[in-house]
Amino acid sequence: MDIPESTDKFKELFYEHYTVVRRKLAALVRDESAADDLAQEVFLKLYRNPPDDPQAVGAWLHRVLTRTGYDYLNKKARERLLQERQEIFYDAGAAPPSGEEAVLSKLEQEDVRQWLDELPDRDRQALLLRYSGYSYAEIAGKLGVRPPVVGTLLSRATQKLKQQAAEALPQTE
Repeated sequence: MDIPESTDKFKELFYEHYTVVRRKLAALVRDESAADDLAQEVFLKLYRNPPDDPQAVGAWLHRVLTRTGYDYLNKKARERLLQERQEIFYDAGAAPPSGEEAVLSKLEQEDVRQWLDELPDRDRQALLLRYSGYSYAEIAGKLGVRPPVVGTLLSRATQKLKQQAAEALPQTE
């Protein structure tokens, strides 16, 4: 089968196999836009270097899409590793906290934990969820309240926490 000479045959193969190739790539790489790009790459390889046996196109496509998908995943893993190494390198350049700073930070954390422990359970949970990165909708689901109530709940919990901090800290005049 000489695909470059027979663009009609290539179009036929493309339309016959594209959806399956793209679906398998999407399942493999778990990224829809990357699957589109990789499927194009697979068919470009088919166009440039078709298999010798026209009956083996399905198996050939499967082998090429699998290899292309794994190459993509390996590339992404290498990029993540490189980025993590760069972040570690740049974070290592920052000066470590002094002993005094470390002790003060630990004391502050202990104070905040104590103030949080004195809050009602729902208030404490709401604050911890919010500062752990949960959205209002997720907090509402965890606490069993309607999403519009979460803002009010967080505001009141924050006020209670501030009040406890103000009472616990020495007043300077």
